[in-house]
Amino acid sequence: MHIALLEDDKDQSELMQATLEDAGHKCVVFSSGKDMTMALVRESYDLLILDWLVPDMNGLEVLKWVRESMDWRIPVLFITQKDKEEDVVQALQGGADDYMSKPVKRAEMLARIESISRRSQPVNLDDEELEFAPYILQRSSKTVMLNGENIEITRKEYELTLFLFRNAGRVLSRGYILETVWGRSADVNTRTVDTHISRLRRKLNIGAENGWKLTSIYQHGYRLEKSESPT
Repeated sequence: MHIALLEDDKDQSELMQATLEDAGHKCVVFSSGKDMTMALVRESYDLLILDWLVPDMNGLEVLKWVRESMDWRIPVLFITQKDKEEDVVQALQGGADDYMSKPVKRAEMLARIESISRRSQPVNLDDEELEFAPYILQRSSKTVMLNGENIEITRKEYELTLFLFRNAGRVLSRGYILETVWGRSADVNTRTVDTHISRLRRKLNIGAENGWKLTSIYQHGYRLEKSESPT
Protein backbone atom coordinates (compact mmCIF):
# COMPACT_ATOMS: atom_id res chain seq x y z
CA MET A 1 0.00 0.00 0.00
CA HIS A 2 1.01 3.61 -0.61
CA ILE A 3 0.61 5.11 2.88
CA ALA A 4 0.68 8.73 4.07
CA LEU A 5 1.66 9.07 7.73
CA LEU A 6 0.90 12.19 9.79
CA GLU A 7 3.27 12.17 12.78
CA ASP A 8 5.34 15.10 14.12
CA ASP A 9 7.49 13.09 16.55
CA LYS A 10 10.62 12.30 14.54
CA ASP A 11 11.56 9.15 16.47
CA GLN A 12 8.01 7.80 16.21
CA SER A 13 7.69 8.59 12.52
CA GLU A 14 11.03 6.98 11.66
CA LEU A 15 10.13 3.83 13.59
CA MET A 16 6.68 3.56 12.01
CA GLN A 17 8.01 4.29 8.54
CA ALA A 18 10.67 1.59 8.90
CA THR A 19 8.09 -0.90 10.16
CA LEU A 20 5.74 -0.20 7.27
CA GLU A 21 8.45 -0.34 4.62
CA ASP A 22 9.89 -3.56 6.06
CA ALA A 23 6.40 -5.02 5.61
CA GLY A 24 6.42 -4.07 1.92
CA HIS A 25 4.47 -0.81 2.03
CA LYS A 26 5.59 2.59 0.81
CA CYS A 27 5.31 5.30 3.47
CA VAL A 28 5.54 9.09 3.10
CA VAL A 29 5.76 11.07 6.35
CA PHE A 30 4.18 14.48 7.06
CA SER A 31 4.84 16.44 10.23
CA SER A 32 1.94 18.89 9.95
CA GLY A 33 -1.70 18.65 8.97
CA LYS A 34 -1.46 21.36 6.33
CA ASP A 35 1.49 19.64 4.66
CA MET A 36 -0.53 16.45 4.39
CA THR A 37 -3.63 18.10 2.93
CA MET A 38 -1.50 19.95 0.36
CA ALA A 39 0.06 16.63 -0.68
CA LEU A 40 -3.34 14.94 -0.91
CA VAL A 41 -4.36 17.47 -3.55
CA ARG A 42 -1.41 16.40 -5.74
CA GLU A 43 -0.83 12.72 -5.00
CA SER A 44 -2.79 9.52 -4.41
CA TYR A 45 -2.54 7.21 -1.41
CA ASP A 46 -4.16 3.92 -0.36
CA LEU A 47 -4.25 4.66 3.38
CA LEU A 48 -3.83 7.59 5.77
CA ILE A 49 -2.40 7.10 9.27
CA LEU A 50 -3.15 10.12 11.45
CA ASP A 51 -1.83 11.29 14.79
CA TRP A 52 -4.24 13.59 16.60
CA LEU A 53 -1.89 16.15 18.17
CA VAL A 54 0.08 17.69 15.30
CA PRO A 55 0.81 21.29 14.17
CA ASP A 56 -1.35 23.52 11.92
CA MET A 57 -4.33 21.16 11.61
CA ASN A 58 -4.85 18.41 14.14
CA GLY A 59 -5.63 14.88 13.02
CA LEU A 60 -9.37 15.24 13.49
CA GLU A 61 -9.38 18.41 11.36
CA VAL A 62 -7.41 16.59 8.66
CA LEU A 63 -9.95 13.75 8.77
CA LYS A 64 -12.81 16.23 8.37
CA TRP A 65 -11.05 17.83 5.39
CA VAL A 66 -10.42 14.42 3.80
CA ARG A 67 -14.04 13.31 4.11
CA GLU A 68 -15.34 16.61 2.72
CA SER A 69 -12.76 17.17 -0.04
CA MET A 70 -11.59 13.86 -1.48
CA ASP A 71 -13.35 12.15 -4.36
CA TRP A 72 -13.26 8.68 -2.80
CA ARG A 73 -13.45 7.29 0.72
CA ILE A 74 -9.78 6.69 1.45
CA PRO A 75 -9.24 4.46 4.52
CA VAL A 76 -8.01 6.26 7.66
CA LEU A 77 -6.31 4.75 10.71
CA PHE A 78 -5.83 6.90 13.83
CA ILE A 79 -2.74 6.16 15.95
CA THR A 80 -2.52 8.57 18.88
CA GLN A 81 -1.97 9.05 22.60
CA LYS A 82 -5.57 10.22 23.03
CA ASP A 83 -7.20 7.01 24.18
CA LYS A 84 -10.28 8.02 26.15
CA GLU A 85 -13.53 6.45 25.02
CA GLU A 86 -14.94 9.81 23.90
CA ASP A 87 -11.83 10.40 21.76
CA VAL A 88 -12.23 7.04 20.02
CA VAL A 89 -15.91 7.66 19.44
CA GLN A 90 -15.26 11.16 18.06
CA ALA A 91 -12.69 9.88 15.56
CA LEU A 92 -14.82 6.95 14.40
CA GLN A 93 -17.91 9.12 14.06
CA GLY A 94 -15.78 11.61 12.11
CA GLY A 95 -15.04 8.95 9.51
CA ALA A 96 -11.97 7.03 10.73
CA ASP A 97 -11.93 3.32 9.84
CA ASP A 98 -9.94 2.20 12.88
CA TYR A 99 -8.21 3.58 15.98
CA MET A 100 -5.07 2.57 17.87
CA SER A 101 -3.52 3.97 21.03
CA LYS A 102 0.19 4.63 21.48
CA PRO A 103 2.66 3.14 22.14
CA VAL A 104 2.44 1.43 18.76
CA LYS A 105 2.54 -2.36 18.74
CA ARG A 106 4.17 -3.40 15.46
CA ALA A 107 2.25 -6.64 14.85
CA GLU A 108 -1.09 -5.09 15.79
CA MET A 109 -0.56 -2.09 13.49
CA LEU A 110 0.28 -4.31 10.52
CA ALA A 111 -2.70 -6.57 11.24
CA ARG A 112 -5.07 -3.61 11.40
CA ILE A 113 -3.67 -2.23 8.14
CA GLU A 114 -4.16 -5.61 6.47
CA SER A 115 -7.74 -5.72 7.72
CA ILE A 116 -8.46 -2.21 6.44
CA SER A 117 -6.93 -3.13 3.07
CA ARG A 118 -9.19 -6.17 2.73
CA ARG A 119 -12.29 -4.17 3.59
CA SER A 120 -11.44 -1.41 1.12
CA GLN A 121 -10.89 -3.71 -1.87
CA PRO A 122 -13.89 -3.66 -4.23
CA VAL A 123 -13.09 -7.16 -5.52
CA ASN A 124 -11.21 -10.21 -4.32
CA LEU A 125 -7.95 -9.98 -6.23
CA ASP A 126 -7.15 -13.59 -5.39
CA ASP A 127 -9.96 -14.77 -7.66
CA GLU A 128 -8.84 -16.23 -10.97
CA GLU A 129 -11.50 -14.33 -12.89
CA LEU A 130 -12.34 -10.71 -12.12
CA GLU A 131 -15.51 -9.26 -13.61
CA PHE A 132 -16.09 -5.58 -14.25
CA ALA A 133 -19.03 -5.99 -16.60
CA PRO A 134 -18.81 -6.15 -19.54
CA TYR A 135 -15.04 -6.71 -19.04
CA ILE A 136 -13.53 -9.91 -17.59
CA LEU A 137 -9.88 -10.09 -16.50
CA GLN A 138 -8.13 -13.46 -16.31
CA ARG A 139 -5.30 -13.43 -13.76
CA SER A 140 -3.32 -16.50 -14.88
CA SER A 141 -3.22 -15.60 -18.57
CA LYS A 142 -3.12 -11.80 -18.00
CA THR A 143 -5.86 -11.30 -20.56
CA VAL A 144 -8.93 -9.09 -20.87
CA MET A 145 -12.22 -10.05 -22.52
CA LEU A 146 -14.97 -7.71 -23.65
CA ASN A 147 -18.40 -9.26 -24.23
CA GLY A 148 -16.76 -12.69 -24.44
CA GLU A 149 -14.09 -11.71 -26.97
CA ASN A 150 -10.39 -11.56 -26.14
CA ILE A 151 -8.66 -8.17 -26.46
CA GLU A 152 -5.05 -8.12 -27.64
CA ILE A 153 -3.04 -6.20 -25.05
CA THR A 154 0.51 -6.34 -23.67
CA ARG A 155 1.33 -7.54 -20.16
CA LYS A 156 1.94 -3.97 -19.00
CA GLU A 157 -1.37 -2.88 -20.49
CA TYR A 158 -3.03 -5.71 -18.58
CA GLU A 159 -1.41 -4.57 -15.33
CA LEU A 160 -2.57 -1.01 -15.97
CA THR A 161 -6.08 -2.24 -16.80
CA LEU A 162 -6.28 -4.23 -13.57
CA PHE A 163 -4.99 -1.27 -11.57
CA LEU A 164 -7.56 1.11 -13.08
CA PHE A 165 -10.52 -1.21 -12.53
CA ARG A 166 -9.35 -2.09 -9.03
CA ASN A 167 -9.36 1.63 -8.21
CA ALA A 168 -12.49 2.57 -10.13
CA GLY A 169 -13.93 5.86 -8.93
CA ARG A 170 -10.63 7.22 -7.62
CA VAL A 171 -8.61 10.06 -9.06
CA LEU A 172 -5.14 8.54 -9.57
CA SER A 173 -2.13 10.79 -9.99
CA ARG A 174 0.31 10.03 -12.80
CA GLY A 175 3.10 9.62 -10.25
CA TYR A 176 1.08 7.07 -8.28
CA ILE A 177 0.30 5.12 -11.45
CA LEU A 178 3.99 5.10 -12.39
CA GLU A 179 5.13 3.88 -8.98
CA THR A 180 2.48 1.18 -8.73
CA VAL A 181 2.35 -0.21 -12.27
CA TRP A 182 5.92 0.38 -13.46
CA GLY A 183 7.75 0.23 -10.14
CA ARG A 184 9.59 2.91 -8.19
CA SER A 185 12.90 2.39 -10.00
CA ALA A 186 11.43 2.32 -13.51
CA ASP A 187 13.09 4.79 -15.87
CA VAL A 188 9.91 6.27 -17.27
CA ASN A 189 8.10 9.59 -17.16
CA THR A 190 4.50 10.65 -16.99
CA ARG A 191 4.16 10.67 -20.78
CA THR A 192 4.46 6.88 -20.58
CA VAL A 193 1.27 6.85 -18.51
CA ASP A 194 -0.51 9.12 -20.98
CA THR A 195 0.54 6.95 -23.93
CA HIS A 196 -0.62 3.72 -22.29
CA ILE A 197 -3.91 5.27 -21.14
CA SER A 198 -4.59 6.43 -24.70
CA ARG A 199 -3.93 2.93 -26.05
CA LEU A 200 -6.14 1.28 -23.45
CA ARG A 201 -9.00 3.67 -24.05
CA ARG A 202 -8.91 2.67 -27.73
CA LYS A 203 -8.23 -1.06 -27.32
CA LEU A 204 -10.81 -1.60 -24.59
CA ASN A 205 -13.32 0.66 -26.30
CA ILE A 206 -13.97 2.43 -23.01
CA GLY A 207 -17.06 4.58 -23.37
CA ALA A 208 -20.70 4.95 -22.49
CA GLU A 209 -21.63 2.07 -24.80
CA ASN A 210 -19.74 -0.26 -22.47
CA GLY A 211 -20.77 1.45 -19.24
CA TRP A 212 -17.44 3.03 -18.31
CA LYS A 213 -15.61 6.31 -18.83
CA LEU A 214 -11.93 7.13 -18.43
CA THR A 215 -11.40 10.82 -17.68
CA SER A 216 -8.23 12.90 -17.72
CA ILE A 217 -7.95 15.12 -14.64
CA TYR A 218 -6.09 18.33 -15.51
CA GLN A 219 -2.54 18.47 -14.07
CA HIS A 220 -3.17 15.40 -11.93
CA GLY A 221 -4.01 12.07 -13.54
CA TYR A 222 -6.97 9.90 -14.48
CA ARG A 223 -10.20 8.43 -13.16
CA LEU A 224 -12.00 5.33 -14.42
CA GLU A 225 -15.64 5.20 -13.36
CA LYS A 226 -18.98 3.72 -14.24
CA SER A 227 -21.12 5.70 -16.65
CA GLU A 228 -24.69 5.53 -17.77
CA SER A 229 -25.16 3.39 -20.87
CA PRO A 230 -26.92 5.13 -23.76
CA THR A 231 -30.61 4.37 -24.07
